[in-house]
This record gives sequence, structure tokens and C-alpha cells, in this order.
Amino acid sequence: MPAAPEHKPVTRLTANAARRIALAAQGFGEARPSATINAGHAGRVLDRLSLLQIDSVNVLARAHTLPFFSRLGPYPDGLLERLAYGRKRRLFEYWAHEASMIPLAHQPLFRWRMARAERGEGIYKGLAKFARERRDFIEAVYREIAEAGPISAGELSEGGKAAGGWWGWSDGKIALEFLFWTGRITTATRRSFTRIYDLSERVLPDEIQALPTPTVEEAQRGLLMLAAKALGVATEPDLRDYFRLTPADSKARLAELVEEGALLPVEVAGWKQPAYLHPEARRARRIAAQALLVPFDPLVWYRERAERLFDFHYRIEIYTPEAKRVHGYYVLPFLLGDRLVGRVDLKADRAGGSLLVQAAHAEPGVRHEEVAEALAEELAQLAHWLGLERIAVAPRGDLSSSLASAVAKIA
Repeated sequence: MPAAPEHKPVTRLTANAARRIALAAQGFGEARPSATINAGHAGRVLDRLSLLQIDSVNVLARAHTLPFFSRLGPYPDGLLERLAYGRKRRLFEYWAHEASMIPLAHQPLFRWRMARAERGEGIYKGLAKFARERRDFIEAVYREIAEAGPISAGELSEGGKAAGGWWGWSDGKIALEFLFWTGRITTATRRSFTRIYDLSERVLPDEIQALPTPTVEEAQRGLLMLAAKALGVATEPDLRDYFRLTPADSKARLAELVEEGALLPVEVAGWKQPAYLHPEARRARRIAAQALLVPFDPLVWYRERAERLFDFHYRIEIYTPEAKRVHGYYVLPFLLGDRLVGRVDLKADRAGGSLLVQAAHAEPGVRHEEVAEALAEELAQLAHWLGLERIAVAPRGDLSSSLASAVAKIA
């Protein structure tokens, strides 16, 4: 590992300073590009975040498509798909935070996780049990992919479609997921969001496959440094959560990084746990952001950190019975300046051509009119990007009246 950069020791940060550092690290410390968004802009976002979490919920837009919009504004249709599955792909899919799109250059940092999966470690117990008991079947599925080329779970032979009991998946799907965990196969492309599998050596570029495999310790340190770069300033649980390391692995590697001077220990006012600052983290004096955040955005996906940074209690309520929901089904926080000032329950009514604001709530102490005007502007951009012609605001939530008025002014 290269020598740690020289730095002036930092011992204490205010909560406000930590919040601005975190926002700048996530790409909210600079204005959105004025030029047409291209692969270069997207690449810089990926360089900051190191992954995009994938989620199947499509009530608004797929989760992995929104972080680009939040940081760059409207970007060309198909840009992300080309980066992920195009001829000159720059991303691959694997388990990182959850199922994620990850820059290809980071693929060697996950080979230790693939090796553990092959041994039945670090994966779901049901998947490990299936792998022990059905190894011959798994190898038959692998051979079928090798012979047939890119294939979905539903396109496997009849034996692969036999009903299985684990998560309601077919036996073929379970075999495919085990092979995916081990890195022997990967996502070649997607069709209507369905994963199409192929052998990794036929998908990953030769130059990526030729990269040396780091030791487990080197890879885990690398992942922690990527997390620290993306978060700016963070506690050990924050850093661990980013790539879902175990507490034992995270704490051991973090101690090594601090000893090397690669990460700087700091105290943040109001934080109960010690924090660590990336040496290159920008200490922004002011943040002038305006963005809607998907529930799986790295800025808010670790709810304890979101509450610590923004005093913002956030829970996704998709699985909460409707009568018990507080803010709505698919709720996006709204970032204005360096604060989370509100939240909106959004749905894309594609058949009706409308962006539905099913509820709008303001955070305590904010000026409703000011928030509503900025939020209306952001919703207008989102609606246009999604190809929706109008915005409809339901009378639900303490911000809904002000937002409806603001939307009417720009309609």
C-alpha cells in the first residue's frame, strides 16, 4: 500500500462541518453540469460513490438510476445501461452494499468474497446448504450456460425449472445465484430488469481479469478506503456498512489504516462514536444542493447515519401496512442546501402521464413556501426526465398545500 499522505492532525469537527464534508464527498458540493450529461460526468459520480445499489421497486424509477439524477440532473436515456452492459462497459454487478453496480476496476477487491462464497461462507444459509447438497446440479447449470451462452433463470432446461422451496425460487435460480456469488458467472445484460447470466470470463474485459488478486486484508482495506472517500467522515459502523463487511474484519482493517495514517481519527461534536476522516475529504464552507434522494441513495441508506448527520428519522414504509404508514409508500427525502428539509411520496403514473405526489411533509422549523418552491422545481425536472407531462399533488401532508401552489405557478 502506498505511503500515507502528509496531513495536519485534526482532532475535532463541529456537527455542521461534518455534515458539509459528508455532502461534498457524495458530490453535492458543486453545481450540476450546465452541459449535456455524458459518460465523463457519470464516471466522476461513480468515482465518488463506488457503487449504485440495485432494487426491483419501480413505482417511480429503478433505484440505481436516481443517484445520477440527484447529482447531475436530467441525463440521457440509456447512458447508465451503456455503462453497465454496453460494448465498452465500465460496471459489473455483484454483492457490495446489496446487489450493486460497481466500477470494473474494483472487481479484484471482491474476489475474496467470491472465494468465501465458494466455501459456503458469507452467503445465506439456505444458499450454502443448497450448494453442499446439490453440487452436481449446480455444475450442470454452469455447463448449460457455458454451452448455451447468455441465459436467464427462466430459460434454463426443464431440470433447471424444477420448483424449489428457498425464497420461492426455482432450483435453477438458486444454482445461478450461488454461481453469481462465487463470481463464476455474472450479469451479461438485463431484459425488462431480468438478469441474464453468462460466464464471467466472457463478460469481464481481459484487462480486468488480468489484474492481480489482492490478499483478503488488502482488499478489505481497499474497500474501507473507498467507503471513506464516499462518506468523507464516518464512524466504523458507517464504513463497515458501505460494503457490508463483518465487524471483525472492519475493525481489524480500520486499525491498520489508522496506524498507517491512511485515515485520520477525529471527534465530531454530538457523535457518540469515534469518527475517521479521509485525508482528501473536502471541507466545504457552504453547500447549495437541491436534490431528491431515492431511499437507496448512499447519502441516506444507513438510517442511523442519516439521523446523526441531519437529525432526520427515515424509514422506508413499503412493507408497512398502508394504515400504519406515516409518510407514504415510496418516500424520497428532499435535500436543500445542507439540510434534509422535507419528504415526498412519489409515484410515476406512466399510463396517465403524471408524476403523482401522494404526500408531502416538511421537516420541523423549515419555511414551507421556500421549500415548496425549490421542491416544485426539482419535481418538474424529474417529471420531464421521466417523460411525464404533469405533476399532481394530493392534499396529504403539511407541505402539500404550499407545494400544490408552487407547482401551479410553474405548470
